[in-house]
Amino acid sequence: MSTEPTGTLTLRNLAMPRDVNVNGDIFGGWVLSQMDIACGIVGGERAQGRVATVAVDAMKFIRPVKVGDVLCIYTEVSRVGRTSMAIAVEAWVLRGRIGAREKVTEAVFTFVAIDDEGRPRPVPAEVRRP
Repeated sequence: MSTEPTGTLTLRNLAMPRDVNVNGDIFGGWVLSQMDIACGIVGGERAQGRVATVAVDAMKFIRPVKVGDVLCIYTEVSRVGRTSMAIAVEAWVLRGRIGAREKVTEAVFTFVAIDDEGRPRPVPAEVRRP
């Protein structure tokens, strides 16, 4: 397993008591939603407009997230098609807000660029920023 995150830090959030499951760990659905938000930010930027999540592949929960951990989401666009893109995402935590960094989850999200009516539209050619 890698010891350093891959991709760009896209989102950070503090795991709170309201987000726990019956075992006292952070609910996997909360972690998944944070990953989806981060990928949506990156996908919308790359598509230069609206995007929709269409698939989550290879979701792997590696370690639990605890209350007080800072969840750090790293993303990287790994493939761009005509209307869709794949975004590799890793979730890492800082234990107890300041402790050791550990990888807790990884996945690949697929997004489709959509128009105002929700229909697929082409992903523009990549725009280089200064």
